[in-house]
Amino acid sequence: MRRLALMLLSNLAASLTLAAPAPPAGEFEQQARLDQDIPQLLEQNAIPSVSIAQIRGGAVVLIAAYGEQGDGVPATPATLYNAASLTKPLTAEIILRLASKGEISLDEPMDRYWLDPDIAADPRHALLTPRLALSHRTGFPNWRDSKEGLKILREPGLKWSYSGEGYQYLAHFAENKTGRDFESLAQAYLFKPMAMTETAYSGRDWFKGRIAVPANAAGKALQPQLASRFNAADLLYTTAYDYGLFMAGVLADQGLSPAIARERSKIQVSMMDEMCQGKLAENCPPNAGFGLGWQILAFKDETLLMHTGKDEGVFTFAYLNRTSRDGAVILTNSDNGYKIVLPVLERLDSSPVFLRYLRGQIQ
Repeated sequence: MRRLALMLLSNLAASLTLAAPAPPAGEFEQQARLDQDIPQLLEQNAIPSVSIAQIRGGAVVLIAAYGEQGDGVPATPATLYNAASLTKPLTAEIILRLASKGEISLDEPMDRYWLDPDIAADPRHALLTPRLALSHRTGFPNWRDSKEGLKILREPGLKWSYSGEGYQYLAHFAENKTGRDFESLAQAYLFKPMAMTETAYSGRDWFKGRIAVPANAAGKALQPQLASRFNAADLLYTTAYDYGLFMAGVLADQGLSPAIARERSKIQVSMMDEMCQGKLAENCPPNAGFGLGWQILAFKDETLLMHTGKDEGVFTFAYLNRTSRDGAVILTNSDNGYKIVLPVLERLDSSPVFLRYLRGQIQ
């Protein structure tokens, strides 16, 4: 579980297909396999529900939802899930689109427009750039200490260290430099262009009756977490279909300049030491690391982008195959959600080399 969660320390069942163009040959069979197997897998693993979007050839071709979003309420394609850390690739996309328009630079010092008072006395704040924030090299902890505040724990730029604070810092910088609040930037640069009408960084009236209630490993319902103001790293709510639209846009490099698109495809910092030591090395790619918003797995003949999310009572997963232009997003409202990722990907006929890698990471 820990490694599948990107090392972040991660029998009522209904299948409802969203109205969409008829899928190409193969998707009907995959849908049938999901319909047959997923309800039982949810019950076996005490997972209340799952919502799935599949991308083939750069387009969303399948949407399905199974289980219950709440007690006695079936999950549907309209059910909203806490994306957890799948929020971060969306934030990264907004920043990359701003950079493509020349409104920010990936390598400019952020302290000219935003300096958190907690680190004002640390001269290393001058080293912080959008590129370092997107690739988790700010030197920040994941989240600041509630008593001691934010600190730079290590020299920025030298080493990968996962940090939600880095994404929040970056969003505040973008706000101050553009003079626009971050949720307005999200609407203008990503949600509206991608027709993502069911996605928001903070709570909305239209969330009512649609939220997938989180559950712990024993299946006990928990209180959903909602942000009153945007969190650039967590707590975004979305549907599998909306997230699938976003992923299709990533595959098409929509809204990005060629130079920024090339940067997103590059490994910015290696993670081979964390991911591919000992027995884990057997199915690892020749190169792996973190890029600008995504983990990158560079196999011999395929390059994949991957991210996961883990909050209390929530597990989410997304991947994109840059080579075949396929992918999937899997949203669950359970601490046990990681248990269904491989079964779903297997039934979607995902890349064999990617499936072998994931199996090797679960030990």
